[in-house]
Amino acid sequence: MQRYFIPENNWDGKHVIITGEDAHHIVKVMRNTVGDLVICNHPSGKAGTAKITELNESEITLYIEEWLEESSELPVKATIVQGLPKGDKFELVLQKGTELGAYSFIPFQAERSVVKWDDKKAQKKLSRYQKIVKEASEQCHRNTIPHIKNRVTLPQLVEESKNYDVCVIAYEEEAKTDVHHSFSKQLSQLKPGESILICIGPEGGFSPAEIHTLKEHAFVPVRLGRRILRTETAALYALASISYHFEELECS
Repeated sequence: MQRYFIPENNWDGKHVIITGEDAHHIVKVMRNTVGDLVICNHPSGKAGTAKITELNESEITLYIEEWLEESSELPVKATIVQGLPKGDKFELVLQKGTELGAYSFIPFQAERSVVKWDDKKAQKKLSRYQKIVKEASEQCHRNTIPHIKNRVTLPQLVEESKNYDVCVIAYEEEAKTDVHHSFSKQLSQLKPGESILICIGPEGGFSPAEIHTLKEHAFVPVRLGRRILRTETAALYALASISYHFEELECS
């Protein structure tokens, strides 16, 4: 069944209203009619099977027939800090990162970011990015939609890090040493329900000054395998590793 994320104001107990692009999708794309079933997600993370009771092109009325006992979220809250990359690479990180279970994303104006965002550009991009993570969440049956936070500078990133249990930097120099900090070891310090902040540099990586500042504030530099990864690959490697560590390895 198709899944839709419904704003809280559109809920009244088990009664749900779908409007806008989602209503158009139900009527024109999916060709649903009265009596058909879809899955509706509440912002709290609850999801239920809902029957369409009334339908037109602008508004769909539904009734929750059954709440689903399911959760597809990672056991830990993983936030990706992505140094602003060139082109549409950040969109790839958002889409695939959502599929891999990221809890939230933070765009970072790194020293070596070729791309520069002003406030006007950031707001314009945010609406498109929110659509990307919403559609990806529907496609992969997430319980919640990842948050996309405002762009941060280095001092703001340091302040943000105080909200997390573990903070790491994907640092390519760690991949070149025999003695290195293990990403796996950092994950082993996490318990279900806790949070991790994972910082990924832009194409040119982090500057020495950024690494120094982050280390001073308890960020741990880690390697992501022995190879040097592209900026758009690093976040996906980290999220896949978290999924394996908490969802697969623990069950084996």
